[in-house]
This record gives sequence, C-alpha cells and structure tokens, in this order.
Amino acid sequence: MLFALKKILSALLMPPVSSILLAFVGLWLARYHRRTGMAVVVLSLLSVLALSWPPVADALVRSLERYPAVAPQQLPQAQVQAIVVLGGGADMVAPEYGVDVLSRGARERVRYAVYLQQQTGLPILATGGSTGGTRAEALVMKDVVEREFKGRVRWAEVESLDTRSNAEKSAAQLKAAGIERIALVTHAWHMVRATRDFERAGLQVLPAPTGFKGGQARKLYRVLPRASALADSSLALHEWLGILAQHWSLDR
Repeated sequence: MLFALKKILSALLMPPVSSILLAFVGLWLARYHRRTGMAVVVLSLLSVLALSWPPVADALVRSLERYPAVAPQQLPQAQVQAIVVLGGGADMVAPEYGVDVLSRGARERVRYAVYLQQQTGLPILATGGSTGGTRAEALVMKDVVEREFKGRVRWAEVESLDTRSNAEKSAAQLKAAGIERIALVTHAWHMVRATRDFERAGLQVLPAPTGFKGGQARKLYRVLPRASALADSSLALHEWLGILAQHWSLDR
C-alpha cells in the first residue's frame, strides 16, 4: 500500500500531471481574479513547453549523469567481487509471450551486466521484487540473463520494491557470502542515488552506469519540442525528487 501511495504522489508531482493540475487551479482562480488565473494557466502551458524542449531535458538529465562509463578492466583493478544489477521495471504478462517480460530499461541494465560478467567472470546479483507482475523482477531478469544473454545469475534478491530496499536486502545477501566490493549497474541518471544507498548499506561501490541520455539534444533535428523530451524531463525531475528525499532521510 505504501509503495502504491508513493507512486501516486510522485505521478501527481511530476509533469505533465502537475502542469495539468496547475492549469485547473488557474481556471478556478480565473473565476474570482481573471488576470491572476489566466497567468497561472499560461505558466502551466509554458512549463510543458519548456520541459518538452530537448535542450532543457538534456540539461536536466546530464545534471544526474555524474559518473563516467567504466571499462571491464577497471573491475579487477578496484578488487570488485560481484556485479549487482538493479531492476528497471517488468511489464505485466505480455500476451505474445504469456509471461512477464523486462521493460526496455531493465533489458539495457541486464545486457550491460552480462557484458561485464563475460569480460571479468564475476558473479551477478539481480535485485527487484514484484510490483504488479506475476513474478519478482529479479527472477525475470535471471531468466533473461541465462536464456537470452547466456550469462549466469548467482543470487536473486526478490523482496525489495525501491532502490533503498534493493541496497539493504542485496547487501545482506552479499555480506553473508563474504562480499563487500561491488560493481553497481543501473542507468547513468539513476546512479547518484543508487550509489549512496548501497554505500549506506555498507558496501564499497564501483559505479558502472549504462543507458546514457545526456548530449543527444545537440543534434540539430532535436531542437523542436517533442514528447520524448517531456518524458526525459519528467524522469530527471522524479530522480531529483528521490535524491531530495534521500537527503532528508539521511539528515533525520
């Protein structure tokens, strides 16, 4: 229930829902003070336009992509003992397959984790519980790793529902196996918060980001507003909200 409430609140605070709600507030205010109300409506429209502009979305995403890509040889140099790959979402039963399948983002993470395993021979831990599908995401990831990418998952953490619990429950499994140094695989825009959570759980982390988004807006044909840019802006703002919540929890 708490997980669902967090998702609903997050959706209400993020564009485009927040902009739509702001427009409704403006229309309500216009009944009593037309100029103020219409100013709020215009502000809501301008916010959607700005967040749909690729250079704005690019700047927001790049503000999160602080860790560079790593080469496989950096893992043994850092004395990494295992690769941890975070879930990125599993779609509920796909009718064409009849089972749960990984989201596009989760497949990007899994593919990179297997690549690192193939280059280093290190074991993989997949982490992610069930958020609505028929199976825990970590088990879906394990199937994809082993059947499609010919890798191997040694541990599957199946109870966590968010990044913080990913870290806490994964750390418990790894420490029981004598592992303290990990390479953490997640999207570049998610790495700041994920690294802090795993370090807070007592692990030494080598960030191994994938799925970089920043820099694409420099292409000439991407200067016009587009729905994909709005999605990236919403993603980045959601992540910044998570970072602020993380800071608040650490300061308590």
